[in-house]
Amino acid sequence: MKNLQINLHGICVEAIYIASPNIDARPLSTAVSLIVIHNISLPPNQYGGNGVIELFTNCLNPKEHPYYAEIAGLKVSSHFFIRRDGALLQFASCNDRAWHAGVSNWLGREGCNDFSIGIELEGSDFEAFEPVQYETLKNLVSAIKECYPIEAITGHSDIAPGRKTDPGPYFDWSEVKT
Repeated sequence: MKNLQINLHGICVEAIYIASPNIDARPLSTAVSLIVIHNISLPPNQYGGNGVIELFTNCLNPKEHPYYAEIAGLKVSSHFFIRRDGALLQFASCNDRAWHAGVSNWLGREGCNDFSIGIELEGSDFEAFEPVQYETLKNLVSAIKECYPIEAITGHSDIAPGRKTDPGPYFDWSEVKT
């Protein structure tokens, strides 16, 4: 996937768009200046299913897997999700606030959802990501940077230390730092 484009509505035209209800408006006059990288797999450490889509759209069946019973009531989302095969899904316009960061702080600024774009990679803290995921991620970051004044790219673990560990020790930061 190359030459991704984010339109004026904050939508990546090449992504599969699935609207999440777990979004709201960013505070007025708040520039998008941060990209936050995450990892996720549902059920944990299993790939390719619809668990992430169901979580981000409030359709997770708590009876489908024991872990789902623990998280079924969560109201979370992310702007983007990159599958193991490099497929790109979008759940929220980049112009809106997705609920991906939770209690967070970046360089003394609280509430990172207000000024960040969340990108989830299908994966875990326990294994490497696929080269095609990095290719999609690099192209997505380039497209985002063309539209928004991004100052930094960081991990969920950096904005919520002690609470979150993703994108994890296997994430290769040299793939996205420019």
